[in-house]
Amino acid sequence: MKQLLSQKLLELRAKVEEIAVRDIAPRAAQVDKEHLYPRHAFDALGKAGLLGLHVPQRLGGREQGLTALAVAAETIGKVCPSSAMCFAMHCVGTAVISAKPNRYQEEKYLRPIAEGRHITTLSLSEAGTGANFYLPETRLVRDGDDFIVSGTKQFVTNGGHADSYVVTTLASIEQAEAGEFSCLLVDGDSEGVEWLAPWRGFGMRGNSSRGLRLNDVKVPVENLLGEEGDQVWYTFEVVAPYFLMGMAGTYLGVAQAALDYTLHHLRTRIHSHSGESLAQNQLVQHRVAELWTAVEKTRLLIYQAGQLGDIGDSQALISILASKADIADTVVWVVNEAMSLCGGIAYRENDLLAKLLRDARASHVMAPTTDMLKTWAGRALLGVPLL
Repeated sequence: MKQLLSQKLLELRAKVEEIAVRDIAPRAAQVDKEHLYPRHAFDALGKAGLLGLHVPQRLGGREQGLTALAVAAETIGKVCPSSAMCFAMHCVGTAVISAKPNRYQEEKYLRPIAEGRHITTLSLSEAGTGANFYLPETRLVRDGDDFIVSGTKQFVTNGGHADSYVVTTLASIEQAEAGEFSCLLVDGDSEGVEWLAPWRGFGMRGNSSRGLRLNDVKVPVENLLGEEGDQVWYTFEVVAPYFLMGMAGTYLGVAQAALDYTLHHLRTRIHSHSGESLAQNQLVQHRVAELWTAVEKTRLLIYQAGQLGDIGDSQALISILASKADIADTVVWVVNEAMSLCGGIAYRENDLLAKLLRDARASHVMAPTTDMLKTWAGRALLGVPLL
């Protein structure tokens, strides 16, 4: 796959891999077992200047795009899926802030992010609208030089640990139509910010995906991202592409980890009665070839989608939607097959494959769901409006 990446991206992957192996992998089991938030991962990535992956160079960042996010998330996801998800969500939040920043946002948020001392994230989902994350019910009211924000968000990755949150709300303008909403930055230490129960999930146990209650939180007008009510642009030009590529990369890492585990097990598992390894079994060889092919095909689709997005190709959104839907199908199938090939040993409570299976399942339900992505891709291909 080296030929698909520029020298700059290969260097990025090598740097992230060094951090992943040295600083993130040794605590991955603890993150899963104890629902531990991977602050250590952010500390290491921040010291390397990687928290500013999408911050403009003039503000001290790396000014990278979608392919870089997929590559970084994949590399971290191979050793700790929770850390990859948390990092990817920080990157998505950073990309949203970087899209149309004012001077205040550049100095208060983007420079500290580039310096590795500020974590941000998205806060979009709500119980009332479910997977329809682009239809917020959280309210925004103008009050002089401030906005007053009230409502409850759900499944906020990095919840309670990030320094700022990219929050979607109803537009405060009168007679706003459905789909017209606003997006603004809420500081984590703002008065009225209330965190709900800690995350205790089936998978992705370290991502601190918590509910956030906003109790009439006062936010400076300068924290508004873009103009009021123009967030459909943000949704499909920034939020969706970066979120989907970040998640696609994360789950590609999960699939690769399952494949690597399986290959190692099959090569080293020796039957005492015959002295032969499982790798010598013809059926096993056939099924392993299918696993490898599935992972590589999906990787090609993801990398191509990122590259199309980075150059602004007209087909980029379709590829991005399809690649996230495809990896969701692929990762669950690959981990399921890996568990069957590895047999009973894979079903131990804390076996790596068992953990990867739990993590993989989340790929289908995170909004936009796999079904929504396939529908949107089909609509785009047929020339039908996505929403």
